[in-house]
Amino acid sequence: MKIIFVCLGNICRSPMAEFVMKDLLVRQKKSDQFIIESRATSNWEHGNPVHQGTLKILRKYNITVDETKRSQQITVDDFVKADKIIAMDSSNLTDLSNLAPENMQQKITMLLEQSVPDPWYTNDFEQTYQLVKAGCERLLSEISEQ
Repeated sequence: MKIIFVCLGNICRSPMAEFVMKDLLVRQKKSDQFIIESRATSNWEHGNPVHQGTLKILRKYNITVDETKRSQQITVDDFVKADKIIAMDSSNLTDLSNLAPENMQQKITMLLEQSVPDPWYTNDFEQTYQLVKAGCERLLSEISEQ
């Protein structure tokens, strides 16, 4: 199963979700069953590394981070190849719905019922981490039940 997490710039929330989910899968010995990636709805941060605040919070919780990760914008090919495309907030959800081919809309959903605040603006990486972790745990539980 291929899951792509998506936020506005792909430097804070979506890479955080990518690495948190990869960590959960390793701990549950399921990493060989999934491809986990992250993307942006915009090209504003294209090619930029993961935000230092995201790296710091992930290190705090001993989550392995790929230091070579760079921001990428979502493409039509991503919609085709992914099984699930997970938006971090309602604005991302709207953008993804506008970008997705008509027959790919059912792949798009929110990580949580509420939006995950962007720490780029809030500077609260702890709050974002706790929400991302809860969302990833719930998503993995839902997938395991299917």
